[in-house]
Amino acid sequence: MKIATFNINGIKARAQALPDWLDEAQPDVVVLQEIKSVDEAFPREVFEERGYNVETHGQKSFNGVAILSKLPLEDVSRGLPGDDADEQARWIEATVVGQQAIRICGLYLPNGNPVELEADGTPVAGGKYAYKLAWMERLKARAQALLNQEMPALMAGDYNIIPQPEDAKRPEAWVEDALHRPESRAAYQRILNLGFTEAFRARHPEPGHYSFWDYQAGAWNRNDGIRIDHFLLTPQAADLLLDCQIDKDVRGREKPSDHVPVWVELDL
Repeated sequence: MKIATFNINGIKARAQALPDWLDEAQPDVVVLQEIKSVDEAFPREVFEERGYNVETHGQKSFNGVAILSKLPLEDVSRGLPGDDADEQARWIEATVVGQQAIRICGLYLPNGNPVELEADGTPVAGGKYAYKLAWMERLKARAQALLNQEMPALMAGDYNIIPQPEDAKRPEAWVEDALHRPESRAAYQRILNLGFTEAFRARHPEPGHYSFWDYQAGAWNRNDGIRIDHFLLTPQAADLLLDCQIDKDVRGREKPSDHVPVWVELDL
């Protein structure tokens, strides 16, 4: 089973690029981020005619996540547990049954910038960085619940986390950014430490691989990228891992997103 994650940075802007990539790559399941569309306006027929079942968790103009699957989607859930007041559309999950069942969670983790800190270095309450770290604590709780179910499961998407210096062309440029601050990386590491495998690093330990390039300052031409789109696998899913790749060439095509697809192949 080929499962992909792709931050498309607006479904309207990627109305042709996304279907073209689907036709070429033929993933069985895709989790999308930043669809930037309410559920009713999402062009589901474009994907249904390609054989995909479509589930969305949308929001007008911002955020929004979706799952496309050639297999039936069961027990669909929207919104990350832990804060009923959180209205941002950043989490969707469902069970997909191939040779066996796997729980697939798609996420768009908060960016967290600008970083606002108190004099003692703690994040300012109500600020974007505080929201990011609080969201990650909720993610950790959901991650533990997935592990407790002892079944194949994965959490995939745009984590807005640069885990290690080798995940950036110029790590020194990101030291004070919410994507690479020590608090962010530590929160991410605490989730990994629960027992998850980061699929891409399990297959590609070498530096120099990126999944995001800014539109500005010629970042793509200089390969000035960062790796922030990740697959975290439970032990049961990690045992099924066959491959993990970044479709870098998608960035060089017409009207690209600032992200490119990342995919895993599991023995499912």
